[in-house]
Amino acid sequence: MQTVNRIATVRDAVRAWRKENLRVALVPTMGNLHKGHMSLVAQAQDRADRVVVSVFVNPLQFGPNEDFNNYPRTLEHDTELLATVKVDLMFAPPVYEMYPVGHENATRVEVPDLAGILCGAFRPGHFTGVATVVTKLFNIVAPDVAVFGEKDFQQLILVRRLVADLCLPIEIVAGPTIRDHDGLALSSRNRYLSPGERNLAPKLYESLTAAKQRIEKGDGDYEAIQKSGLQALEHAGFKPDYFAIRQAADLAPLRAESRDLVVLAAVRLGKARLIDNVRAQVIERH
Repeated sequence: MQTVNRIATVRDAVRAWRKENLRVALVPTMGNLHKGHMSLVAQAQDRADRVVVSVFVNPLQFGPNEDFNNYPRTLEHDTELLATVKVDLMFAPPVYEMYPVGHENATRVEVPDLAGILCGAFRPGHFTGVATVVTKLFNIVAPDVAVFGEKDFQQLILVRRLVADLCLPIEIVAGPTIRDHDGLALSSRNRYLSPGERNLAPKLYESLTAAKQRIEKGDGDYEAIQKSGLQALEHAGFKPDYFAIRQAADLAPLRAESRDLVVLAAVRLGKARLIDNVRAQVIERH
């Protein structure tokens, strides 16, 4: 595996692959890699001849009081893990390589109607940071395909919209959420949980699953389902940011004809902010 930290070196490698007519995939990450990331890498390897994994903790997507300085950085571990699964190139740039004039003054990319809802309402500027760094990575690697996890569902929808709006010739593949034995979605931020909090955390997935079951049994009172989900999380000991049911395709509010739905929630538990979601289908009954 080639490990690089310069944009020019990545471009040189990709240029050489292109001369061989090889298909290139990108898996963007912030490092601290786990089984969830490895599942994305496996999907990328199934769809391309060469795979680039970026490891970059992007300061532009962290707010002033968020965990940028404390976000787990495990580059040595990440390097060993990616080498084990035979990734072709790991791109781990320093901040100054990605933002040569500083991230505060960098040109930004926005997806306005998706950036301010759900997680964006509680993390102002976060999705502008995501859209900007993803666009930069797409311009650096120029992949044929890029793989993003469904756990970060709003991010996935935002990236799909970005690619469509900017006419980028990149296939966006969604990787299913990988869960621990008790249902908790794997996340780098799970390490912030104390043992007691870790025992409580799976109730987030339980609350989403309960909402999904109500929807698929024919309960169309979505306001009541959302309220019930929010109350269940509060009673369990979480501090919920939101519990919402939206259209899965675009995260728009539900319409009478909506059938493919997603139930999403974000909660705070101790030092951790956890997000999760489940898909739900409205089943026609005649």
